[in-house]
Amino acid sequence: MASEEITGGGHGSGGQADEPVPPPERIEQGETPESTVTVIVAALANLGIAVAKAMAGVISGSSAMLSEAAHSVADTVTEVMLLTALRRSVRPADEEHPLGYGPERYIWAMLASVATFVGGAVFSLYDGIHTLTHGEELGNPLPSYIVLAVAAVLEGFSLRTGIRQIRGEAARFGTPARRYLRYTPDTAVKAVVMEDSAAVSGLLLAAGGLAGAQLTGSSVWDGVASILIGLLLVYVAWVLGHSNAELLIGRPLPPTMRDSVHEELLTVPHIVDVLELTTLIQGPTEILIAAKVNFRDVASAEQVEWACEDAEEQLRQRFPAIRRVYLDPTPGVHQVRPGGTGPTSPR
Repeated sequence: MASEEITGGGHGSGGQADEPVPPPERIEQGETPESTVTVIVAALANLGIAVAKAMAGVISGSSAMLSEAAHSVADTVTEVMLLTALRRSVRPADEEHPLGYGPERYIWAMLASVATFVGGAVFSLYDGIHTLTHGEELGNPLPSYIVLAVAAVLEGFSLRTGIRQIRGEAARFGTPARRYLRYTPDTAVKAVVMEDSAAVSGLLLAAGGLAGAQLTGSSVWDGVASILIGLLLVYVAWVLGHSNAELLIGRPLPPTMRDSVHEELLTVPHIVDVLELTTLIQGPTEILIAAKVNFRDVASAEQVEWACEDAEEQLRQRFPAIRRVYLDPTPGVHQVRPGGTGPTSPR
């Protein structure tokens, strides 16, 4: 998966259409305002829905409705953590954190996935299993149906906001929306879209459980719906946790973009070869490039210095998401050290 990840990609000569590049103004701001709006909308929607579901669950005695209430509470906690991630990750670099705070968003997003698992999935699975083994006394299902209908409208609005952002970003970067959602390093909006999609699916499952229990008089349908909601949340938590773990460990640029960076460096005057290239995604709009570069032997120190400046400028023009470029002048593999001490050791 890491080799196919989408992040800020290239434009201009040789750019790949499936490697999106954020506009320069977003790089300067260091944040993604669309993601903040998406998360706030989702948080407000889930907060109101959680209270309504809990009340309806108590009135109707529905296990699935209580599971949905836990689901909404977990989603609200998740959105609070994502807002924290968005705010803390855009702080400027300082002496204690010279490379900035970009990766901090993935720590909070990881905690958000844990909240989804513990707060929603575990409760839903427990409540569903308890209903199957002990049964439940069903009450008036009408309040639950009303709450589910209202929740569907609110969750649908929140989901629509997230999907609009995904489609807008995907169109700007020239990549399919589904591919962008799967591989984007902007895990905040990815979490919102996945959780809202799971919420809409959970509402349908809860409605099905209520209807099945009402028609048959058996609470088994409600218990099964609760378990299915729990399994759905387990899946969402695992996907989000896996995505954030990869980014925390350190994920490179996709092969096509690494090749483009390599080619761009070779177009710089006085650069003969790129011996080693290291790339690292530090955030949705933050990429670090480090390379061991072989310069022309006859190039002066001043020419090497300006070549490094030109290389950084060219890379940032072609890939605006690149924030830091470090080049290490390194002799070629077969070059001989002055004084006849033999060729340099293999790298």
